[in-house]
Amino acid sequence: MRAVAACLLAASSLLASCAPAAHDGPAGDDLACARFGARPGIEISLLFGLSRPDGRPITDAEWHDFLSRAVTPRFPDGLSVFQASGQWRDRTSLRITSEPSRIVWIAADARAPGLAARLDAVRAQYRRDFQQQSVGLVLRAGCQAF
Repeated sequence: MRAVAACLLAASSLLASCAPAAHDGPAGDDLACARFGARPGIEISLLFGLSRPDGRPITDAEWHDFLSRAVTPRFPDGLSVFQASGQWRDRTSLRITSEPSRIVWIAADARAPGLAARLDAVRAQYRRDFQQQSVGLVLRAGCQAF
């Protein structure tokens, strides 16, 4: 997963300029979302591997601690966490590896102040805390209503 996620590293720098895809232009997107009582937004998926480079797992307690101190304070309006099984190619050995993983899914306003900085901080902290090569980031424009 870390190598697959590495392909997505550039997405973080693009986030600041990210806006919903235009079909009929911005006004058309707003109208399309409004038909469903929604507003334009962005879906964010963060991809976290749960194995350290030395093979030791990141425990459930460590994961929940990270989530509560690094992610939740930056995204207090809500998020979802999915358990997954990831596969990635190591950048150094080129070996394909599988590992347990977590996907954090966040719906946000793409124009929210500081959004890119908050995502960068979460990703950097996880890489640092758990010696990860990368944390994947996937962005998708859409409509949101809550």
